[in-house]
Amino acid sequence: MKHVIDLDDFSLQQLQYIIDLSAQIMQNSAEFAQSCKGKIMATLFYEPSTRTQMSFQAAMKRLGGDTIGFDNPMNSSVAKGESLKDTIKIIAGYVDIIAMRHPMAGSAKAATFYSDAPVINGGDGSHLHPTQTLTDVITLCREKGTLNNHVIGLCGDLKNGRTVHSLAKTMSKFEGNSFVLISTPQLALPDYIKNLLDMRGCKYTEVNSLKEAIGTLDVLYMTRIQGERFDSPEEYEKQKGVFVLDRPKMELAKNDLIVLHPLPRVDEIALEVDDDPRALYFKQAVYGMYGRMALIHTLLNNPEFEITPAHKGKKSSNPCCNAKCITQQEKYLYPGVYDMGGEAVCEFCEEEV
Repeated sequence: MKHVIDLDDFSLQQLQYIIDLSAQIMQNSAEFAQSCKGKIMATLFYEPSTRTQMSFQAAMKRLGGDTIGFDNPMNSSVAKGESLKDTIKIIAGYVDIIAMRHPMAGSAKAATFYSDAPVINGGDGSHLHPTQTLTDVITLCREKGTLNNHVIGLCGDLKNGRTVHSLAKTMSKFEGNSFVLISTPQLALPDYIKNLLDMRGCKYTEVNSLKEAIGTLDVLYMTRIQGERFDSPEEYEKQKGVFVLDRPKMELAKNDLIVLHPLPRVDEIALEVDDDPRALYFKQAVYGMYGRMALIHTLLNNPEFEITPAHKGKKSSNPCCNAKCITQQEKYLYPGVYDMGGEAVCEFCEEEV
């Protein structure tokens, strides 16, 4: 199968293939207008979404295909207690490809066990978001001309930001990249991601001041503080508004800095920054649609494009203790682990076991 769960599963050649194909589609979209005619995509969004859901739908329609699905699980049989397994097995029989977003980490991986159609991870809790990272690398490639030798600042909620986790994993595979991790101690990048960076020899530093770090960066990746991931409103309020990108900070940045954001934003980028030519987050979102077009076209039309998981799990007698792991909700899933930089991590959510 051609499941897209983690962009880390792609070889560098495969990733470059999708990037190049997205450029071809941008330049000549008419050539691909009927490439998925007669095909159906299911968009199963258990969490709210604007860009990801609509760009998947727009991408499929621009390729000549159709879409079905839901954007509120309470309008589906999920509200009656239907398991993820049963939902996926039924819908996979109706469609040719599935794009899914779910609040539990590892849910997309779990869905692949029961789907005869390719599954694309549209975000699984605070774990990963591979098609957002595809959007990010396409933007970087087009705007910077290379995916190598960048100092990349990741700012905001690095603990819960699935887009940050995916981007760090992918960009650490390219030569000469390093990271500046800008967050509060409470919202630091998870250890399993830092272990992977260490394993790959990718340099990173951790700081708590955007103002002091911005002048060193080639890329600034801003993220919002994700209130929906906190255990209480009080904890969210303590972290909200700590990092704000505004005009005075932009004046300290390099002339060729580019500012990215997966969106939506709340208050972490001032509106005045929108007029700065280095702010590319709206352009970035449009690139994302073409990236998803390239991905869907390839999965449905290129039988030679095979995705090999970077890590293969094995059954474990130790259940995952992460309360937000899909194995906590779907009890029929067996516990699985694999090695990540010398640590045993859950096959689904990648938290240490």
